[in-house]
Amino acid sequence: MKAIVCAGGTGGHIYPALAIINKIKEKESLSEILYIGTTDRMEKDLVPKLGIKFIGIEMEGIDRKNIFKNINVFFKYKKAIKKAKEIIKEFNPDIVIGVGGYITAPVIIAAHKLKCKIIIHEQNSIPGVSNKLISKYANRICISLPNTKKYFDSNKVVYTGNPRSEEIISVKPADKKDYGLSNEKKLVVIVMGSLGSTTMTKKIKAIIPAFNMKDYQVIIVTGKEYYESYKTLNCPKNVALVPYLDNFINLLKSTDLIISRAGASVIAEITAIGLPSVLVPSPYVTNNHQYINAKELEDMGACKLITEEAFSIKTLLPAIDNIINDNTNYDKMRQCSKKLGVPNSATKFYEEIKKVIKEDK
Repeated sequence: MKAIVCAGGTGGHIYPALAIINKIKEKESLSEILYIGTTDRMEKDLVPKLGIKFIGIEMEGIDRKNIFKNINVFFKYKKAIKKAKEIIKEFNPDIVIGVGGYITAPVIIAAHKLKCKIIIHEQNSIPGVSNKLISKYANRICISLPNTKKYFDSNKVVYTGNPRSEEIISVKPADKKDYGLSNEKKLVVIVMGSLGSTTMTKKIKAIIPAFNMKDYQVIIVTGKEYYESYKTLNCPKNVALVPYLDNFINLLKSTDLIISRAGASVIAEITAIGLPSVLVPSPYVTNNHQYINAKELEDMGACKLITEEAFSIKTLLPAIDNIINDNTNYDKMRQCSKKLGVPNSATKFYEEIKKVIKEDK
């Protein structure tokens, strides 16, 4: 198989794209893969390090606050389509796969103009701007959450789950002792995105002393930028601080409850293993999509939703206690979370790729 995969900007787009690439290589080891991303976001460094052929195209997203800046965006967009056409013509793929981020729009439009077969993936409950734009060009639209299907042509939509979730099934649990904690006690992990959050850092710091009274243990993933400010605190012995975790999904396998933002990747990960959660959606994202993500899980009984504004010692601690100390409630949430997971998601996505390619013959 020859496939072009395009995705960019954040881990929420890049990691599902990498999961798709890994599955293609697993199934067809001689496949040729080309990853198209942006020239200035995390994929430009991450993807080449993994030995995947990478080409960057200069592109930026729409500025919703200053519409005059979008004149420059428009010209970059036109140039990006032209360059993408040149790349696609030279590579001559069997299929072009779009996994989100603003780089996907010019690449998929170029692929459409060249009459390529196209499959796209939407991670969130509410589709992003790029996927809304390019969905009409796609032969297949794969979604992570069931309710997303109402935003697309039902004849094209397939519920595959998020390809990222399949990877977590096979990883080994982390050893809590590596963090100075006991393997015998329950573990709560608090993480507010890979970079952390200024607002949530202040709120979490105010809560830390209260964990001293609890039987469970806590790991707080601070984000690299905020780690030093946490280190000045006198943390209880049952609280461990880490700036960032390369083995985050390993830690999830050892976790009893996670307090997290509600991005697409973390939802894929926690539902894959059936992990109960307290979700605190970021209010700073487009279309408030994290709130919609979290609300879908809460409505299914898989999580407790607390808004950033309401997050405090008065709301968080009772939420943790009601989940982690109530075995009946905990088991119910765990089962509901697992029902939303698709443990063979990457395989299902690969099967759709094969179907679309076959339809071209």
